[in-house]
Amino acid sequence: MSWTGKWRNQYGSILDISDDADNRITGTFRTALSDSGFYGQEIPVTGIHQGDCIAFVAGGKTKAGDAAVSFTGLRRNGKLETMWFVVADSAIKAQAEGAPGKLEKLNWWRAISTNADTFERA
Repeated sequence: MSWTGKWRNQYGSILDISDDADNRITGTFRTALSDSGFYGQEIPVTGIHQGDCIAFVAGGKTKAGDAAVSFTGLRRNGKLETMWFVVADSAIKAQAEGAPGKLEKLNWWRAISTNADTFERA
């Protein structure tokens, strides 16, 4: 079964896999979440697949600095069930409420967020 095509997650974000030859994938990802650093961007993805297993990564600039996301998952019953990790280099922080924000580098333990997404063919 081919991986190519558009996949939509439960929030409306779109993974568009344009090529799956030689157990590799390429395509783009566009988040539907306005609170994501990647909102408003179509970011390139690259990865691998083996049978029903898949892993892909993407990265780019956000308003708060550089960030990268990795997804790893399985195709089950026509769905792509994934776990993802986002690593963000910086965050915008203010000294007090109403004070101007500035970019600050994050400590490793603050730089990672994780969750799960379910994608279905769009």
